Amino acid sequence: MIMYIANPVILMTVTVFVGMILGRIKIGRFSFGTSGVMLAGIFFGWSIINYMSNLKPDSELFDAAQDILSNGIIDKYFFDIFLIFFIASVGLLAAKDVGKVVKIYGSKFILLGIMITFIGAASTYTVSLLYPMQNPYFYNGVYTGALTSSPGLAASLESAKTHATRLVESYDLLSKKETQRILNIIDEDQRMTIDKINSLSEAQKNYFVRNVEAGVGTGYAIGYPFGVIIVIFAMNFFPIIFKINIDKERLLLAGDLKGNGAEKDSYHKTKEVYFDLCAFVLVCIIGYGLGVLKLSIRSLGEISLGSTGGVLIAALILGHIGKIGPFCFRMNSKVLSVLRKITLAYFFAIVGIKYGYQAINSLSGPGLTLVIASVFIGSIAIISGFIIGRYIFKINWIMLSGAICGGMTSTPGLGSAIDAISSDEPAAGYGAVYPFALLGMVIFSNLLSQLV
Repeated sequence: MIMYIANPVILMTVTVFVGMILGRIKIGRFSFGTSGVMLAGIFFGWSIINYMSNLKPDSELFDAAQDILSNGIIDKYFFDIFLIFFIASVGLLAAKDVGKVVKIYGSKFILLGIMITFIGAASTYTVSLLYPMQNPYFYNGVYTGALTSSPGLAASLESAKTHATRLVESYDLLSKKETQRILNIIDEDQRMTIDKINSLSEAQKNYFVRNVEAGVGTGYAIGYPFGVIIVIFAMNFFPIIFKINIDKERLLLAGDLKGNGAEKDSYHKTKEVYFDLCAFVLVCIIGYGLGVLKLSIRSLGEISLGSTGGVLIAALILGHIGKIGPFCFRMNSKVLSVLRKITLAYFFAIVGIKYGYQAINSLSGPGLTLVIASVFIGSIAIISGFIIGRYIFKINWIMLSGAICGGMTSTPGLGSAIDAISSDEPAAGYGAVYPFALLGMVIFSNLLSQLV
């Protein structure tokens, strides 16, 4: 029975079913909505891995369980495909207003994206000073995890590896403190001392670099689920805490967009179709291709939009254009909304299942420090983004909710913002901020590797 439930398709579907029922439960005015699927996924992910990890080699389920565990229960391709379909549908839904949104909030969005990532990095550095760890590179991963940034993880891994390689290659020239730090990571029991080793072998150098990369990955795996939970709660509770009237915000935004949309653009001249599958797939193909392109920025290394950023930008641009030849990108909003809700639910299920075991187990032992750090970093970043966006830049909450998620490069957060507001409009704010936040993640991940 457990192997049947652990089948990826069955497991995802059961998780979506249970999570959507959980999401319907109301506590006052609050309900988890689609986010309930992620909570169900965390429980199922933890339960299944915990069960399979304790199977004995003589169990008839042992070999099958090892195959499932080696793939992380849910294969990465499921994660990618549902993420791409979700982002494509959201981008096409939001495309009608993206030009006006950029015109109204353009420079504010650029600054917001850079400031959220900077504040997150500054908070990470502060925590690393207050609670130093034997492997300080855990904090590089926690930074990208707390801000739920998969592209940021890639940048952090690259910069940490480069920094670690440079350290071991110049080992003889390092200070006593720096060499002891290297030795602590090489030998976790700290049996080595400066007096006992004057140079590193190739095996020790490689081991150090691998441990640095593992530290970044572990920090990310612990920080990510808590970063997602923070954003979900913020999107649902900020309007209540700060007494934001969403209906009033929606009317104000409509007035702003109407005031800046006197001219007719190509999107609104295009006749809507029910659904154009070829056009939808074309958005995914072009967006994915755009996402894998890499731009080299001297000392910062390579930067790419990733599948999320590439597909979102492609959907916003092509959706705004409306139609190219036989392909119509203006599709029925009800159809796109259904597709968006289904793919978001499955995406949340996969996130919960893949990270559930790590999230629950990290609540005790050494991982608890990283959990607390993740919650602190994510909370400071999102609260700062809200204060700057709402009270300094005076950005409408409908747009600001998406912009904050874009500043944290948080796709799950965008789903929660859309769910909480019952509107796809936050996606325009998300898409406008995302590229600049991604640039900030690359810059500050690189700096953290030098400082932490």
